[in-house]
Amino acid sequence: MIGDEQDLLWVIAEPAGDEILPVCLELIGHARKLADDLEARVEVILLGSEIDHLTGRLISAGADLVYLGNAPDFDPYQPDVFTESITALAMRHHPQVILIGSTFMGRELAPLLAAKLGTGLTAHCTNLVWGDKGVLEQQIPAYGGIMTIICPEKRPQIATVARGVFPLPDLDQLRAGEIVPVEVPKGLDTRVKTLKIVHSEPEGVPLETAPLVIAGGAGAGSFEGWQEIQELAETLKAGFGSTRPAVDEGWTDLETMIGQSGKMVSPEVYIGIGLSGEQQHMVGISGAKTMIAINNDPKAPVFDQVDYGIIAACRVFVTAIVRKLNELRESSGSAAHDV
Repeated sequence: MIGDEQDLLWVIAEPAGDEILPVCLELIGHARKLADDLEARVEVILLGSEIDHLTGRLISAGADLVYLGNAPDFDPYQPDVFTESITALAMRHHPQVILIGSTFMGRELAPLLAAKLGTGLTAHCTNLVWGDKGVLEQQIPAYGGIMTIICPEKRPQIATVARGVFPLPDLDQLRAGEIVPVEVPKGLDTRVKTLKIVHSEPEGVPLETAPLVIAGGAGAGSFEGWQEIQELAETLKAGFGSTRPAVDEGWTDLETMIGQSGKMVSPEVYIGIGLSGEQQHMVGISGAKTMIAINNDPKAPVFDQVDYGIIAACRVFVTAIVRKLNELRESSGSAAHDV
Protein backbone atom coordinates (compact mmCIF):
# COMPACT_ATOMS: atom_id res chain seq x y z
CA MET A 1 0.00 0.00 0.00
CA ILE A 2 1.16 3.51 -0.78
CA GLY A 3 2.23 5.40 2.30
CA ASP A 4 4.75 3.08 4.00
CA GLU A 5 8.46 3.76 3.92
CA GLN A 6 9.07 1.33 1.06
CA ASP A 7 6.85 3.13 -1.45
CA LEU A 8 8.95 4.31 -4.36
CA LEU A 9 8.31 6.35 -7.48
CA TRP A 10 11.03 5.95 -10.06
CA VAL A 11 11.93 8.18 -13.00
CA ILE A 12 14.33 7.10 -15.75
CA ALA A 13 16.54 10.10 -16.52
CA GLU A 14 18.14 10.64 -19.90
CA PRO A 15 21.30 12.71 -20.33
CA ALA A 16 21.77 14.89 -23.40
CA GLY A 17 25.34 16.13 -23.53
CA ASP A 18 25.95 18.12 -20.38
CA GLU A 19 22.25 18.42 -19.55
CA ILE A 20 19.29 16.31 -18.55
CA LEU A 21 16.46 16.19 -21.07
CA PRO A 22 13.72 18.61 -19.91
CA VAL A 23 11.03 15.92 -20.00
CA CYS A 24 12.95 13.99 -17.31
CA LEU A 25 13.03 17.01 -15.01
CA GLU A 26 9.31 17.52 -15.66
CA LEU A 27 8.64 13.92 -14.65
CA ILE A 28 10.73 14.24 -11.50
CA GLY A 29 8.78 17.35 -10.55
CA HIS A 30 5.45 15.59 -11.05
CA ALA A 31 6.67 12.45 -9.28
CA ARG A 32 7.66 14.67 -6.35
CA LYS A 33 4.10 15.98 -6.12
CA LEU A 34 2.64 12.48 -6.31
CA ALA A 35 5.09 11.24 -3.69
CA ASP A 36 4.44 14.12 -1.31
CA ASP A 37 0.72 13.39 -1.42
CA LEU A 38 1.34 9.98 0.09
CA GLU A 39 4.70 10.31 1.86
CA ALA A 40 6.52 8.19 -0.72
CA ARG A 41 10.05 8.60 -2.12
CA VAL A 42 11.25 9.70 -5.56
CA GLU A 43 14.25 7.86 -6.96
CA VAL A 44 15.91 8.39 -10.32
CA ILE A 45 17.97 6.07 -12.50
CA LEU A 46 20.69 7.76 -14.55
CA LEU A 47 22.86 5.67 -16.88
CA GLY A 48 25.62 6.98 -19.11
CA SER A 49 29.26 7.98 -19.17
CA GLU A 50 30.88 10.99 -17.48
CA ILE A 51 27.53 12.05 -16.07
CA ASP A 52 28.21 12.19 -12.33
CA HIS A 53 27.96 16.00 -12.44
CA LEU A 54 24.29 15.72 -13.44
CA THR A 55 23.12 14.07 -10.22
CA GLY A 56 22.81 17.38 -8.36
CA ARG A 57 20.33 18.64 -10.94
CA LEU A 58 18.17 15.55 -10.46
CA ILE A 59 18.17 15.97 -6.69
CA SER A 60 17.39 19.68 -6.92
CA ALA A 61 14.41 18.80 -9.15
CA GLY A 62 12.97 16.54 -6.43
CA ALA A 63 14.82 13.22 -6.30
CA ASP A 64 15.60 11.67 -2.93
CA LEU A 65 18.07 9.18 -4.38
CA VAL A 66 19.88 8.70 -7.70
CA TYR A 67 21.02 5.31 -8.96
CA LEU A 68 24.06 6.30 -11.00
CA GLY A 69 25.52 4.05 -13.68
CA ASN A 70 28.55 6.02 -14.80
CA ALA A 71 30.55 3.83 -17.19
CA PRO A 72 31.53 3.71 -20.88
CA ASP A 73 29.36 0.60 -21.37
CA PHE A 74 26.30 2.76 -20.65
CA ASP A 75 27.13 5.19 -23.46
CA PRO A 76 25.64 5.24 -26.00
CA TYR A 77 22.26 3.84 -24.96
CA GLN A 78 22.14 0.06 -25.32
CA PRO A 79 18.61 -1.41 -25.07
CA ASP A 80 19.65 -4.78 -23.60
CA VAL A 81 22.14 -3.30 -21.14
CA PHE A 82 19.69 -0.65 -19.93
CA THR A 83 16.82 -3.14 -19.69
CA GLU A 84 18.82 -5.67 -17.66
CA SER A 85 20.27 -3.02 -15.35
CA ILE A 86 16.94 -1.37 -14.56
CA THR A 87 15.11 -4.70 -14.29
CA ALA A 88 17.64 -5.95 -11.74
CA LEU A 89 17.19 -2.80 -9.65
CA ALA A 90 13.41 -3.04 -9.86
CA MET A 91 13.41 -6.69 -8.80
CA ARG A 92 15.50 -5.73 -5.77
CA HIS A 93 13.69 -2.56 -4.67
CA HIS A 94 10.10 -3.04 -5.95
CA PRO A 95 9.04 0.45 -7.08
CA GLN A 96 5.34 1.19 -7.26
CA VAL A 97 5.69 3.40 -10.35
CA ILE A 98 8.24 3.93 -13.14
CA LEU A 99 7.90 7.08 -15.26
CA ILE A 100 9.77 7.40 -18.54
CA GLY A 101 9.98 10.26 -21.03
CA SER A 102 8.37 9.62 -24.40
CA THR A 103 11.67 10.04 -26.25
CA PHE A 104 13.24 7.79 -28.87
CA MET A 105 14.98 5.94 -26.06
CA GLY A 106 11.97 5.92 -23.75
CA ARG A 107 9.57 4.60 -26.36
CA GLU A 108 11.83 1.58 -26.87
CA LEU A 109 12.90 1.06 -23.27
CA ALA A 110 9.47 1.26 -21.63
CA PRO A 111 7.89 -1.79 -23.34
CA LEU A 112 11.10 -3.79 -22.84
CA LEU A 113 10.93 -3.10 -19.10
CA ALA A 114 7.21 -3.86 -18.92
CA ALA A 115 7.75 -7.21 -20.64
CA LYS A 116 10.69 -8.13 -18.40
CA LEU A 117 8.84 -7.17 -15.22
CA GLY A 118 5.56 -8.76 -16.29
CA THR A 119 3.53 -5.61 -15.85
CA GLY A 120 1.50 -3.12 -17.85
CA LEU A 121 2.47 0.04 -19.70
CA THR A 122 0.48 3.11 -20.67
CA ALA A 123 2.11 5.20 -23.39
CA HIS A 124 1.77 8.92 -24.14
CA CYS A 125 -0.05 9.85 -20.92
CA THR A 126 -1.38 13.37 -20.58
CA ASN A 127 -1.99 13.21 -16.84
CA LEU A 128 -1.11 11.00 -13.88
CA VAL A 129 -3.09 11.11 -10.63
CA TRP A 130 -3.63 8.80 -7.67
CA GLY A 131 -6.74 6.69 -7.55
CA ASP A 132 -7.83 4.30 -4.80
CA LYS A 133 -5.31 2.20 -2.83
CA GLY A 134 -2.22 3.54 -4.54
CA VAL A 135 -3.39 2.82 -8.07
CA LEU A 136 -2.04 5.33 -10.56
CA GLU A 137 -4.69 6.67 -12.91
CA GLN A 138 -2.95 7.06 -16.26
CA GLN A 139 -4.92 9.32 -18.56
CA ILE A 140 -4.72 9.39 -22.36
CA PRO A 141 -6.88 10.96 -25.06
CA ALA A 142 -9.20 8.41 -26.69
CA TYR A 143 -12.56 8.26 -28.47
CA GLY A 144 -12.90 12.03 -28.49
CA GLY A 145 -12.34 12.34 -24.75
CA ILE A 146 -10.03 11.18 -21.98
CA MET A 147 -9.59 7.51 -21.05
CA THR A 148 -8.16 6.42 -17.70
CA ILE A 149 -6.03 3.27 -17.68
CA ILE A 150 -5.08 1.51 -14.45
CA CYS A 151 -2.85 -1.40 -13.51
CA PRO A 152 -4.48 -2.53 -10.25
CA GLU A 153 -2.61 -5.80 -9.64
CA LYS A 154 0.84 -5.77 -11.23
CA ARG A 155 3.77 -3.63 -10.13
CA PRO A 156 5.45 -1.45 -11.09
CA GLN A 157 2.97 0.74 -12.90
CA ILE A 158 4.84 2.06 -15.95
CA ALA A 159 3.93 5.14 -17.99
CA THR A 160 5.56 7.27 -20.66
CA VAL A 161 4.94 11.01 -20.91
CA ALA A 162 5.97 13.50 -23.58
CA ARG A 163 7.79 16.75 -22.97
CA GLY A 164 5.54 19.64 -22.04
CA VAL A 165 2.76 17.64 -20.38
CA PHE A 166 3.98 18.69 -16.93
CA PRO A 167 5.75 21.95 -16.07
CA LEU A 168 9.43 22.17 -15.27
CA PRO A 169 9.89 22.13 -11.48
CA ASP A 170 11.55 24.91 -9.55
CA LEU A 171 15.05 23.68 -8.72
CA ASP A 172 16.00 23.69 -5.05
CA GLN A 173 19.78 23.79 -4.90
CA LEU A 174 19.68 23.16 -1.14
CA ARG A 175 17.99 19.74 -1.38
CA ALA A 176 20.10 16.80 -0.26
CA GLY A 177 19.97 13.34 -1.72
CA GLU A 178 21.77 10.03 -1.86
CA ILE A 179 23.86 8.66 -4.75
CA VAL A 180 24.01 4.87 -5.22
CA PRO A 181 26.36 3.41 -7.86
CA VAL A 182 25.06 0.94 -10.46
CA GLU A 183 27.36 -1.67 -11.98
CA VAL A 184 27.31 -2.72 -15.63
CA PRO A 185 25.71 -6.20 -16.03
CA LYS A 186 28.32 -8.93 -16.50
CA GLY A 187 28.27 -11.60 -19.21
CA LEU A 188 25.26 -10.11 -21.00
CA ASP A 189 24.66 -11.56 -24.47
CA THR A 190 23.35 -8.48 -26.26
CA ARG A 191 21.22 -9.03 -29.34
CA VAL A 192 21.62 -5.48 -30.64
CA LYS A 193 24.47 -3.06 -30.07
CA THR A 194 24.22 0.66 -30.70
CA LEU A 195 27.42 1.80 -32.38
CA LYS A 196 26.73 5.49 -32.74
CA ILE A 197 23.92 7.98 -32.27
CA VAL A 198 23.81 10.79 -34.82
CA HIS A 199 21.92 13.92 -33.82
CA SER A 200 20.57 16.11 -36.60
CA GLU A 201 19.55 19.70 -36.07
CA PRO A 202 15.88 20.29 -36.94
CA GLU A 203 15.13 22.73 -39.69
CA GLY A 204 13.32 25.93 -38.83
CA VAL A 205 12.17 27.06 -35.39
CA PRO A 206 12.02 24.25 -32.75
CA LEU A 207 8.40 23.44 -31.96
CA GLU A 208 8.94 22.97 -28.23
CA THR A 209 10.26 26.51 -27.71
CA ALA A 210 8.52 28.49 -30.48
CA PRO A 211 6.33 31.38 -29.23
CA LEU A 212 4.27 31.04 -32.43
CA VAL A 213 3.31 27.63 -33.83
CA ILE A 214 1.53 26.95 -37.11
CA ALA A 215 0.21 23.44 -37.72
CA GLY A 216 -1.22 22.03 -40.93
CA GLY A 217 -3.60 19.16 -41.48
CA ALA A 218 -5.22 17.14 -44.22
CA GLY A 219 -7.09 20.26 -45.32
CA ALA A 220 -3.95 21.35 -47.14
CA GLY A 221 -5.26 19.05 -49.85
CA SER A 222 -1.96 18.26 -51.53
CA PHE A 223 1.78 18.58 -51.16
CA GLU A 224 1.61 21.91 -52.96
CA GLY A 225 -0.95 23.14 -50.46
CA TRP A 226 1.24 21.89 -47.65
CA GLN A 227 4.21 23.84 -48.99
CA GLU A 228 2.12 27.01 -48.94
CA ILE A 229 1.36 26.52 -45.23
CA GLN A 230 5.06 25.89 -44.66
CA GLU A 231 5.87 29.14 -46.45
CA LEU A 232 3.52 30.98 -44.10
CA ALA A 233 5.32 29.48 -41.09
CA GLU A 234 8.70 30.52 -42.53
CA THR A 235 7.43 34.02 -43.27
CA LEU A 236 6.22 34.43 -39.69
CA LYS A 237 9.32 32.69 -38.26
CA ALA A 238 6.99 30.22 -36.56
CA GLY A 239 7.46 26.62 -35.48
CA PHE A 240 5.85 24.39 -38.09
CA GLY A 241 3.87 21.37 -36.92
CA SER A 242 1.47 18.82 -38.34
CA THR A 243 -1.27 16.32 -37.63
CA ARG A 244 -1.09 12.58 -38.22
CA PRO A 245 -2.83 12.69 -41.66
CA ALA A 246 -0.20 15.10 -43.00
CA VAL A 247 2.53 12.69 -41.90
CA ASP A 248 0.67 9.70 -43.36
CA GLU A 249 0.37 11.52 -46.70
CA GLY A 250 4.14 11.90 -46.77
CA TRP A 251 4.04 15.70 -46.80
CA THR A 252 6.19 16.00 -43.68
CA ASP A 253 8.26 13.99 -41.21
CA LEU A 254 7.06 12.37 -38.00
CA GLU A 255 9.21 14.84 -36.04
CA THR A 256 6.74 17.63 -36.88
CA MET A 257 3.68 15.84 -35.50
CA ILE A 258 1.92 17.50 -32.57
CA GLY A 259 -0.34 15.51 -30.29
CA GLN A 260 -0.70 12.48 -28.08
CA SER A 261 1.91 10.42 -29.94
CA GLY A 262 3.90 13.46 -31.09
CA LYS A 263 5.14 16.64 -29.48
CA MET A 264 3.52 18.83 -26.83
CA VAL A 265 3.73 22.57 -27.46
CA SER A 266 2.93 25.59 -25.31
CA PRO A 267 3.25 28.65 -27.58
CA GLU A 268 1.86 32.11 -26.98
CA VAL A 269 -0.11 31.73 -30.23
CA TYR A 270 -1.13 28.57 -32.08
CA ILE A 271 -2.64 28.64 -35.59
CA GLY A 272 -4.17 25.42 -36.94
CA ILE A 273 -4.79 25.34 -40.68
CA GLY A 274 -6.92 22.73 -42.38
CA LEU A 275 -7.32 20.41 -39.41
CA SER A 276 -10.53 19.09 -37.93
CA GLY A 277 -9.67 19.20 -34.22
CA GLU A 278 -9.27 15.54 -33.33
CA GLN A 279 -8.51 15.01 -29.64
CA GLN A 280 -5.24 13.23 -30.40
CA HIS A 281 -3.88 16.47 -31.89
CA MET A 282 -5.59 19.00 -29.67
CA VAL A 283 -4.17 17.50 -26.48
CA GLY A 284 -0.74 18.47 -27.79
CA ILE A 285 -1.61 22.17 -27.82
CA SER A 286 -3.43 22.35 -24.49
CA GLY A 287 -0.74 24.68 -23.15
CA ALA A 288 -1.17 27.28 -25.89
CA LYS A 289 -2.21 30.74 -24.65
CA THR A 290 -4.21 31.76 -27.73
CA MET A 291 -5.54 29.33 -30.35
CA ILE A 292 -6.73 30.17 -33.86
CA ALA A 293 -8.21 27.76 -36.43
CA ILE A 294 -8.74 28.12 -40.18
CA ASN A 295 -11.06 25.63 -41.86
CA ASN A 296 -13.60 25.78 -44.68
CA ASP A 297 -16.09 23.60 -42.76
CA PRO A 298 -18.11 25.70 -40.30
CA LYS A 299 -19.06 22.51 -38.43
CA ALA A 300 -15.49 21.36 -37.86
CA PRO A 301 -14.99 20.35 -34.20
CA VAL A 302 -11.87 22.48 -33.99
CA PHE A 303 -13.99 25.65 -33.83
CA ASP A 304 -15.42 24.54 -30.48
CA GLN A 305 -11.92 24.29 -29.00
CA VAL A 306 -10.14 27.47 -30.07
CA ASP A 307 -10.33 31.15 -29.19
CA TYR A 308 -10.78 32.42 -32.74
CA GLY A 309 -12.06 30.65 -35.84
CA ILE A 310 -11.81 31.66 -39.48
CA ILE A 311 -14.08 29.91 -42.01
CA ALA A 312 -12.16 29.96 -45.27
CA ALA A 313 -10.54 27.72 -47.86
CA CYS A 314 -7.04 27.06 -46.56
CA ARG A 315 -5.12 27.64 -49.77
CA VAL A 316 -6.98 30.84 -50.59
CA PHE A 317 -6.47 32.20 -47.09
CA VAL A 318 -2.82 31.19 -46.77
CA THR A 319 -1.89 32.56 -50.19
CA ALA A 320 -3.53 35.89 -49.43
CA ILE A 321 -1.87 36.18 -46.00
CA VAL A 322 1.61 35.35 -47.32
CA ARG A 323 1.22 37.86 -50.13
CA LYS A 324 0.08 40.58 -47.75
CA LEU A 325 2.87 39.87 -45.26
CA ASN A 326 5.48 40.04 -48.00
CA GLU A 327 4.04 43.33 -49.22
CA LEU A 328 4.17 44.78 -45.72
CA ARG A 329 7.69 43.56 -45.19
CA GLU A 330 8.91 45.07 -48.44
CA SER A 331 7.21 48.38 -47.78
CA SER A 332 8.35 48.71 -44.17
CA GLY A 333 11.73 47.02 -44.38
CA SER A 334 11.01 45.13 -41.12
CA ALA A 335 10.68 41.43 -40.43
CA ALA A 336 7.26 39.99 -41.18
CA HIS A 337 6.61 38.88 -37.61
CA ASP A 338 7.19 42.42 -36.41
CA VAL A 339 4.59 43.87 -38.79
